[in-house]
Amino acid sequence: MTYEEFLDEVTTLLTEMYDLDDAAAIKLVTDAQEAEFFSVHDDVPAMCTAEQAKKDAITLFEQKQNKQQTQKKQQQRVREKK
Repeated sequence: MTYEEFLDEVTTLLTEMYDLDDAAAIKLVTDAQEAEFFSVHDDVPAMCTAEQAKKDAITLFEQKQNKQQTQKKQQQRVREKK
């Protein structure tokens, strides 16, 4: 699959596996692109597989969840200090 098809597949998997709406899934993939998460995929087309798309969708979603949990903990600490 092409790099663009691969990104579409990751986006689709995010909506199917995690019940994200299209806009949230697109933003997650776009943000990952800007952070160069997919740069190797672009350089090595053989990485653009359905199996890799699923792995990347899981990784992106887990990173998002971890970031949200960290932010909640930080906000809670700030509130506790007041």
